[in-house]
Amino acid sequence: MYVGVQAIGTSKLEMQFLTRHGVTHMDATPADNEVGTISRHREEAAVEGVELEMIHINLPRSIPLAQEPQRDEDLDEVCRWIENAGRAGLRGLNYNFCVLEHQRTEATFGRGGSRYSTFDLSKYDNESLSEAGVVSRDESFERAQYFLERVIPVAEQYKVQMASHLDDPPAPVLRGVERWNWPVMDGLKRFSELVDSPYHGFNFCCGVASEGLENPGVELYDIVRYFGERKKIFNVHFRNIRGGLHDFQEVWPDEGDVDMHQVAEVLHETGYPYMLMPDHAPNHPDDKPPEGVSGRVSHAWAFQFGYIAAMIQVVSKKTG
Repeated sequence: MYVGVQAIGTSKLEMQFLTRHGVTHMDATPADNEVGTISRHREEAAVEGVELEMIHINLPRSIPLAQEPQRDEDLDEVCRWIENAGRAGLRGLNYNFCVLEHQRTEATFGRGGSRYSTFDLSKYDNESLSEAGVVSRDESFERAQYFLERVIPVAEQYKVQMASHLDDPPAPVLRGVERWNWPVMDGLKRFSELVDSPYHGFNFCCGVASEGLENPGVELYDIVRYFGERKKIFNVHFRNIRGGLHDFQEVWPDEGDVDMHQVAEVLHETGYPYMLMPDHAPNHPDDKPPEGVSGRVSHAWAFQFGYIAAMIQVVSKKTG
């Protein structure tokens, strides 16, 4: 288990920012799926001592929306991403299978003027339908199964882990769409069992899972343990929230309702071997990255890297 990062470039400035803060593994988002492009990013990172082991791909909307005939054409393109990732030596791909994409309400503010991404159902327009229209939970699973049955055989062939992020936020119904990952444990179990493969699993976001729970400070750990024991976690977004179902803020890791040390302990006990990475860091207008580089080059992300490194060190020493 080690510190990782996502959504950052492979320039010397960015890579040295990572290594200064003890980060030597990463996920990136290349501009295209060519083997040469992926390999170039891997080489640029490696020069500075960073391993590019995963990339994030944005699924074309035709796939979760089941738009024919475009869906099948786009599925072929996803399979090319998988093939080329395998040829370039990557461990896995992170992706989101979202019929309805990321939803939030107006930001709120916390310590030191930090801006927190926030969701409050009482302030959310839950009457207007999205582009997806009305979609049942069963239909969402049918679409996900169609996708997985097409891509997982390719992932197995090229030994590329397919790590699905959770719909953000989980909720019974948002804008006409029944979220596939609510209730959280039931939804994740069902999704994980759509196909039987060691290459099918989760980009497990501790924050998103917590957002769908009534009491995340009590409920989250058993969920992490269940999927950790079954080797269904391929990447971890190690972040915290204050609140829970229908009303939460994405806060600093040390001030939320989840005991992140306990999460790290569970991951270590279940033998989780991959990245723990920050996600959705609180931000402040005074904390600006240098021009032309990722917003991850900031004090907010440096703080979280150090926090995660400390958690890993503590649980590793405690349990051996």
